[in-house]
Amino acid sequence: MKHCLFLFPLRSIKLYFEAIHHAIFAALQFARSHHFLYLYQDINMDDSSKPANSSRFSLRTILIVPYVALVLGLAAAIGLLSYRAGDRAVLTVSEHLLLETAERIGQAIDRHLVGSGATLEAAFPDGMLAPDDIAKDFTNLRTRFWIATSLHIDPNNYVYYGNTAGQALGLYRHSLEQGELRIKLKSEENRIRYRFKGIAGKLQFHSKEEKLFDPRTRPWYTAGAGAKNDTWTSVYIDFGTQDLVATRARKVMGAGGKLAGVVATDMSLRSLNDFVRNLKMSQHALAFIIEPNGDLIASSAGPNVKRLPDGSNVRINAKDSGNEFLNAVYRELMDLNPESDSKSNARTFSFEDDANERIHVAYEKVKDNTGLEWITVVAVPSKDFMGDVINNIKRTALISALAALFAILIGLKILNWVASDLKRLSEAAVQVGNGVTDTPLEIKRRDEIGVLANSFKTMQRRLQTDRLTGLSNRDAFERRLNAKIIECTQQAEKKSFGVLFIDLNGFKAINDTFGHDVGDLALIEVARRLSNNVRSGDIVARYAGDEFVIMLDDLPRREDITPIRHYIDAALAMPLTLTSVAGAPAVQLGGAIGISHFPTDGHDGVTLLKVADRDMYVQKFAAKSP
Repeated sequence: MKHCLFLFPLRSIKLYFEAIHHAIFAALQFARSHHFLYLYQDINMDDSSKPANSSRFSLRTILIVPYVALVLGLAAAIGLLSYRAGDRAVLTVSEHLLLETAERIGQAIDRHLVGSGATLEAAFPDGMLAPDDIAKDFTNLRTRFWIATSLHIDPNNYVYYGNTAGQALGLYRHSLEQGELRIKLKSEENRIRYRFKGIAGKLQFHSKEEKLFDPRTRPWYTAGAGAKNDTWTSVYIDFGTQDLVATRARKVMGAGGKLAGVVATDMSLRSLNDFVRNLKMSQHALAFIIEPNGDLIASSAGPNVKRLPDGSNVRINAKDSGNEFLNAVYRELMDLNPESDSKSNARTFSFEDDANERIHVAYEKVKDNTGLEWITVVAVPSKDFMGDVINNIKRTALISALAALFAILIGLKILNWVASDLKRLSEAAVQVGNGVTDTPLEIKRRDEIGVLANSFKTMQRRLQTDRLTGLSNRDAFERRLNAKIIECTQQAEKKSFGVLFIDLNGFKAINDTFGHDVGDLALIEVARRLSNNVRSGDIVARYAGDEFVIMLDDLPRREDITPIRHYIDAALAMPLTLTSVAGAPAVQLGGAIGISHFPTDGHDGVTLLKVADRDMYVQKFAAKSP
């Protein structure tokens, strides 16, 4: 089967011309019933009843029939061109939305991966030597493990370590305040579990495991000990939660450069599955994440784990999902052999299923330097994109038939009016397809083209704006940041600017205590404070979740950013009154703020954001340290 990118739907053209045929027939019937019957009488007259020197058709026939045919043909051409331009515009925008959705899923995965890496780094910073006996550094290990599990408590709420002597220490977070230590200081002993509250809370005995736990025999230990850098275990089903889990492990060196042990953290994939299920797409759209062998990580069409008759659970492969749509998309994807594709950016293709329905697909490979490799897939049937356009074909044909009753000049005027706006819309759609989402589009109409233009402008705004706070979103901020770098680089008088990376403190506690609706109101209030405390030339954006970024315009020196950081920090530290919650106390929110400066800290947007992000974590850890 030949794959292509959004072919023009020939069946739609056939439907269009059938509608035009019926419209022309209706127009001619109208003409016959309104005193134009003599046209056909002239045409059908016997030769014996016509003068010898007369032509076959009367002058009225020669003038009116070509006129009607010309106007109908012109209207048909206008309708066809309008439909085709609208079709291309819709499909161009649709392709971009598919790519955007696939990349959004990839970003969600990246956040999980970055979070697990940050968790291990906090537990055992790179270059830190491990003690030969856990008991010698127990207090420091406990403190670091608490901090590590505080970074991304969902999904990285469990950090554990085992050494070559068979000792083991793990910290499991039941909540922001409640923790559990699992300790084993002698290889022949069973692990003991202690419960405690707070980072330095008193340990209270909870239980002693009956089964001997030797960390050196566990898959995560052997995988981490044998890998040069961080590594992932295979995805497995957690015995307790029955959710899919992957473990990230890192070897830790001791004195003399010898292996001291392995530190690891579990990453639950439940939130990824929930993210895919809750994606807002079209009625029949499908999204899923798979491993190269086809095993499902997450799916919007069904579960990723199934229960066997014996009560055990096994993972589901895409080809065995039981969903015909998912199976068809997976087969076509495997025919493309995405593993052999060296490019990691999102790609698109289309195909026709067994019901001759065209399916549009976007996919992206997600890889990191620890060996993890997944594929995100988004698929939408063509009918979801083109349904409204196809439904308008008959109305367009009817308008074409009625156009025969008007003058050619009016028709030409309508042509120019329609074609110019469609051209602008099509050109704007192409720009969006090329990644330029801020192309101005001023089309004020009340017909279908106006609806499409308004939808397009709404999409442009949504692509650049965070829906909750009204700030610029991550993509728009990164584009403006890169544009600012180019502007500063190309100017004769070199200019500098700064970047602030803000991560809120205690935000999850608001969500857990008062609910996500109140958490949303808190984010809106934070966005308002940030916007009210920057200059007109500065740009504030919501980067992700409870993270915000600010681009500070025209700051010659890096030192100039520090007082601004203090100013923003003071604005965030002001008590937050939850007016929507009766009797709720004022909440002290605040945040950790990292900074970077162009060109001092980097010459590209990625580097500037990474520097500010790292500095933010430094500020966060410094604030949490006793």
